[in-house]
Amino acid sequence: MTVLSTSLPRRALLRGLGASAMGALGLAELSFAKDAGSTAGISRLAAVWRDGPSAMAQDWAGVLEVLPQAGGGHAWRMAARTPLPTRGHGVQTLPGGQLVFAARRPGDWLLRWQPETDALQWAWMQEDRCFNGHVALAAQATAQAQAGAGRSGILFTTETDLEDSQGCIGLRDAASLQKLAEWRSHGMDPHELLVLPAALGSLPAGTLVVANGGIPTQSETGRSKKWLDSMDPSLVALHPADGRLLGQWKLPDPRLSIRHLAWDAARQRLGIALQAEHDDARRHSAPIFAVWDGQRLLLAQDQPPLAGYGGSVECAPLAQGGFVVSCPKSDCMAWFDAQARYLGSSPQSEVCPVARDGGRLWAGGGHGVAERTSRSSDQAVPALDTVTGLMFDNHWRLMG
Repeated sequence: MTVLSTSLPRRALLRGLGASAMGALGLAELSFAKDAGSTAGISRLAAVWRDGPSAMAQDWAGVLEVLPQAGGGHAWRMAARTPLPTRGHGVQTLPGGQLVFAARRPGDWLLRWQPETDALQWAWMQEDRCFNGHVALAAQATAQAQAGAGRSGILFTTETDLEDSQGCIGLRDAASLQKLAEWRSHGMDPHELLVLPAALGSLPAGTLVVANGGIPTQSETGRSKKWLDSMDPSLVALHPADGRLLGQWKLPDPRLSIRHLAWDAARQRLGIALQAEHDDARRHSAPIFAVWDGQRLLLAQDQPPLAGYGGSVECAPLAQGGFVVSCPKSDCMAWFDAQARYLGSSPQSEVCPVARDGGRLWAGGGHGVAERTSRSSDQAVPALDTVTGLMFDNHWRLMG
């Protein structure tokens, strides 16, 4: 990508590029059905994608609709989209159909978007911090404890202090996206974060659980991974009112980066997707999954080699619970029970984003979509429109 020399700050330049993309590509060809949420059988997925593998490809945030077909099965389409200045990553749903997207690390933007009206609200990071790709809606206990919090609530964002590589949690007004406070994540490279909906042992409802990936980050190295010998990944629990550390858990192998999280409320288990950062053959056979029950971390058992890379994690749509981890480098989805025992895999090329929708999973691979109700069931979901070269990013979020 050509580096442009300009007296404008980078964030102002990116605003201009985003506006140019909106003007050139627009939303006129997309139709967002405002009453789709009340139409039986239609599923909406908040998503991020790019037009192709090229570094010059356009990045998008948007909404996919999966619609039942008269002859049976489903088909999908892009219902709405808005261009992004750089690659996006995680997304959080808000009441009223609004979505908040976070830039992929090291990122400098946060976007709140209303697909029905195309209203956009941007927030740009200060120079000594970067966004790490994920955002979550805080519990009411957090909003009540924060001075200046509006009625829309509080958003948590994972961030890095570029001065010392330490992780931070930004507390932002959900309406204005203005930063109100900051907590330390007690580790480096915080990535996905999750709010416990109910008490877990001694941890109160609203506790913030953070995946500290443990990879040192510096402004001059960007996404390049340096000093891996000093990796220190951990899972931490922070008090919802003031961010004080309630607990910290580590795996025996410090080269296993803790990345993505999914909560099984029925069994009170947290599923964790891991990404191995070994320099040798250990990476190929490294575990890609762990579970946490509020007291300890348990690594995957009896797992075959899966290239050491878990892309995202979701609760399995099974009566007995469990989790599914997408493995884009192994072209499959790996299934685990609630005790981290490996159950088997389902093939799907380049699969990464997954979203549970009641008794089914929607899974994206490359530019294709599949529906699964179990490990052995697999039904391709065709696109209603011609799709060429589209590449889904790591995460989808089911919209209510």
